[in-house]
Amino acid sequence: MNIDIILQNILNPPILFFFLGMLAVFLKSDLSIPQPLPKLFSLYLLIAIGLHGGYELSKSGLDINVLKALSLAIFMATLVPIYSYFILKRKLDTYNAIAVAATYGSISAVTFITGITYLQTMGVEYGGYMVAAMTLMESPAIVIGLVFAAVFAKDKNDSKDSKTDWNEILREAFLNPSVYLLIGALIIGILTGEKGWTSMEPLFGTLFKGFLAFFLLDMGLVAARKIYELRKVGFFLIAFALIMPVINASVAVALAYFFELSKGDAFLLALLSGSASYIAVPAAMRLSVPQANPGIYLPLSLAITFPFNISLGIPLYYFFINTLWG
Repeated sequence: MNIDIILQNILNPPILFFFLGMLAVFLKSDLSIPQPLPKLFSLYLLIAIGLHGGYELSKSGLDINVLKALSLAIFMATLVPIYSYFILKRKLDTYNAIAVAATYGSISAVTFITGITYLQTMGVEYGGYMVAAMTLMESPAIVIGLVFAAVFAKDKNDSKDSKTDWNEILREAFLNPSVYLLIGALIIGILTGEKGWTSMEPLFGTLFKGFLAFFLLDMGLVAARKIYELRKVGFFLIAFALIMPVINASVAVALAYFFELSKGDAFLLALLSGSASYIAVPAAMRLSVPQANPGIYLPLSLAITFPFNISLGIPLYYFFINTLWG
């Protein structure tokens, strides 16, 4: 792989702000972002990507290419947590294997947004419907984790409360804030079309990279603090957090090539498949699988896989796809 592709991604202002945040923690700087602001940045990014995706979807409409992309997204979101569980079960107890598998079966919206920025830098087009694909990929892993906990877990002490738990977890899976806001923004983008996007573009288009830089600066601070917890997880899980994203992305690339997705859509599908959740799934796992240790699955996704994907994973997956698609 050409080193220029890696450098082009790393030497990107938002990515550099991520590493600036990590460096601040390592150097014991007092740098911090006041707590309400990171949530505002998250909401902004979700609205921006949802609106733009809805606008693009309103232009393209539903055709065979859209249906193929969405179907592959759902398939990957279902497949990854299943085979990840059986790999992890060789080294972990049932509860932690379920939680880690669900974490890697779901997606990172910020990784997706960073990938879109990379495609724009490379001048590669992609379908706006991939935002819908991202939304569809967030919840299946939570549901599968819930099913696996019911089937494989041995602790039945709370069986009389299982109905309430199921209702709450299904609500978390399908109505968690990130999924709700993405779907809502996507629908608004579809309904308002070009006129709506033109009116919102100065805020949600022009300023997008600036807000992304702020958000990634905060993510760098959070990720660096989680790195110190990695000493608890062992070599196997650290290797899993680095290797599994590449395996998942490679499976997605093979499927995208077979079903003839466009280069940009294939890249985003691979990136989504290779990412891991650090917001929606950890929140759901705390509720549905309280026996699992958040000190295992959260540092893996946030302190290893997320930095790997936005620095090396993005150019690596693009290299795979560029080699195949030309």
